[in-house]
Amino acid sequence: MKGYSIPLTFQAGVQFMMRQNRATVKLLQTPCSYLWRRVRRCSLILAALLTGLAAGEFLIASSLEAAASSAFEARSGEQWMQDGSTAYQRGDFEQAAASWNEAARRFEAERNASRRSEALVQLAQAYRSLGQYRDALKYLEAALALAEASGDRLQTAIAMNSIGDIHIATGPAETAQKYLQEALRLAKDLDNRRLAAIVLNNLGNLASAEKKYPEALSLYKESAASAQSAKSTAVAVRATINAAAASIHNKQIKEAKALLDEAAEQIKPLESSQDKAMGLMNIGLSYFNLRPNFPDAKDALLLLAHRNLSEAASVAEAIGDRRAASYAWGHLGRLYELEDRYTESLQLTRRATFAAQQSNVPESLYRWEWQTGRLLAKLGNADEAINAYRRAVRTLQAIRPELSVSYGAPQESFRETVGPVYFELVDLLLRRAASLQSADQVAPYLIEARESVELFKAAELRDYFRDDCVDTALAKVTKLDTLAQTAVVIYPIILPNRTELLISLPNGLKRYPIDVDAETLTQEVRNFRRRLEKRTTREYLPHAQKLYDWLIRPLEADLASSAIDTLVFVPDGALRTVPMAALHDGKQFLIAKYALGITPSLNLSDPRPIKREGMKVLAVGVTESVQGYPPLPNVSQELKALQTLLGSTTLVDRSFLAANFETKLKEEQFSVVHVASHGEFGNDVDNTFLLTFDDKLSLDRLNQMVGVFRFRDDPLELLTLSACDTAAGDDRAALGLAGMAIKAGARSALATLWNISDQATVDLVLDFYRELKNPATSRAVALQRAQLKLIENPRYEHPGYWSAFLMINNWL
Repeated sequence: MKGYSIPLTFQAGVQFMMRQNRATVKLLQTPCSYLWRRVRRCSLILAALLTGLAAGEFLIASSLEAAASSAFEARSGEQWMQDGSTAYQRGDFEQAAASWNEAARRFEAERNASRRSEALVQLAQAYRSLGQYRDALKYLEAALALAEASGDRLQTAIAMNSIGDIHIATGPAETAQKYLQEALRLAKDLDNRRLAAIVLNNLGNLASAEKKYPEALSLYKESAASAQSAKSTAVAVRATINAAAASIHNKQIKEAKALLDEAAEQIKPLESSQDKAMGLMNIGLSYFNLRPNFPDAKDALLLLAHRNLSEAASVAEAIGDRRAASYAWGHLGRLYELEDRYTESLQLTRRATFAAQQSNVPESLYRWEWQTGRLLAKLGNADEAINAYRRAVRTLQAIRPELSVSYGAPQESFRETVGPVYFELVDLLLRRAASLQSADQVAPYLIEARESVELFKAAELRDYFRDDCVDTALAKVTKLDTLAQTAVVIYPIILPNRTELLISLPNGLKRYPIDVDAETLTQEVRNFRRRLEKRTTREYLPHAQKLYDWLIRPLEADLASSAIDTLVFVPDGALRTVPMAALHDGKQFLIAKYALGITPSLNLSDPRPIKREGMKVLAVGVTESVQGYPPLPNVSQELKALQTLLGSTTLVDRSFLAANFETKLKEEQFSVVHVASHGEFGNDVDNTFLLTFDDKLSLDRLNQMVGVFRFRDDPLELLTLSACDTAAGDDRAALGLAGMAIKAGARSALATLWNISDQATVDLVLDFYRELKNPATSRAVALQRAQLKLIENPRYEHPGYWSAFLMINNWL
């Protein structure tokens, strides 16, 4: 065991045990579970045996433990409640949660439903502050049930307010609105102006999150007025600060400055607390954000920002809140960074990092590690900068579930908020690789750069799907390029000032820098996508050729010298919204040269050839107009032809009910599920679904249905969606489409970027399945041949008809 060696001498063993017993008494006076105490007792027994303690010494140890346990049990629920509040105010949310959990347990034993409800609300607040929203919601729902059962209207209003507050962060907004409005009604009925002020502030936060800034401003002002009448200055300060932020968003700059000045005066007489520290911090940051709007007062506003942040740090230090101190010092460091005072910024940032480490606050720690990396890079210390970025990425990986929520502010994309940490590290790694001559020295940096992007891609998919499907996939797959003998993996990395291509050639990974910045590339991709869908013109062609020149032509010599037949792209950003098959070299489309596949991540692909023996197909679809969607008249022909070709089981129209579909999947083992119905992929998983005759099938529901195959010998080999649609220019929607196979637990998916309600779909799909019956043909090659056959038809040669089909994830 680390820290001491065995065997110990008898005397040393006794001394060690006595130290352990004193520590045990201290530990047992803090909140903990019975399980923990049982484990602690087992460790005492084991240590006694290892050190040769006689029965007498062991009895002493047991007596000490019993005394500590007795003291633990003697503490009342009220004492645990007070301990929780004390811990929370110093930023120790884990300790607060433990205390409030113990208080709830005591109140339950006393059958005190009202106080137990209060304890559960406080416990939920601790979990919310830790970013554990699901756990917080679970305790709040229990608290609400207790309050309603006991007829406690005040506690019911408090619980409803807290539930609404959670839903501001997690959605949906309608649920947040419902709970908050009911909480406000109850608070007003009870004439509890302080609670009404708190609820009004939360309603303002909800309006701000939806960018309804005039409404938010009105709610914040009403909250502040209600709080002042209730003599609750702390709540009034919070609402006034929020009103200032809403005014900034609403371009009411002078009013914002006046509100901040008011909040700064109101907060001065408040006693030191976490609320005061966080309030001062927000005032300081808001003053700094006002600087661009007051050119003549920039220095004065900078001084106000610095003063308030410094005072926030002092308050946090005074109450022992290392968490708040970490944020205050870190934000001060950011102020200095923006003023190009890098050395001073680095000192403050290191202080913030140390405070975050002391208080175990990964959600702030990654920020300051990232800030440290930026500063070191600007100071010319590339090696230390890379190490700092590595630490930031490692920290981010540990807190990824909490990053998918955005409270009280408009939802920003995961790429905008977190992506820079990963891509700035990748930039440094690629620059270092470019500075080296030896291939042996270059290779590790290229591999690490690609793996860093892989970490981001996995985190981005987690954020989109908001569940553990990505981790499930990571646990069971093999990296795609390790089995790709006849394929080349093309890995574009889009950086602000350039694009880099990493290609897995037979002799190793090779880097191709492309002098095209992110904005230029994205604009070209957007133009290409819009024109591809215009099937009556050839306006797409110049864009198809330009993208080919950027993404493929630099690789032509290496591709020609390799015995490959397939290109597998791992597209990023805007590149996910366009089909690579339609890139054009001036003479022919890329699909004429290579079969093509895409995968959202190398580490999430499961590269195994499809099993043809005993292949069973379930084909389902909708032909009629249902739920406001237009009819798909060609679907009937598509499903009938599949039945003839593959002997598929068919559910169409009124037989394609969600319940029927689920039953069929549970009762039989299918290799392929073919869905010929409307499917929409939005920028959020909540706006993504497949249409059955009677319902909209969410990805979560589809995952539950298809997921049964995970527990059988073979998962689903192929999920085909022949009428999907993703909005042009919506990178997040395309991310959802690319991750479809992973979410559904299928090895691969054949899906469309846009809906082609035409005979072309029927022809392409049938040709794909005919080719797939050949054991020597991979999924990607089967799609390539089907697309080439369609190109030969003058009616369908335009890429708008055939290029929308993508082979996603496993291409073999």
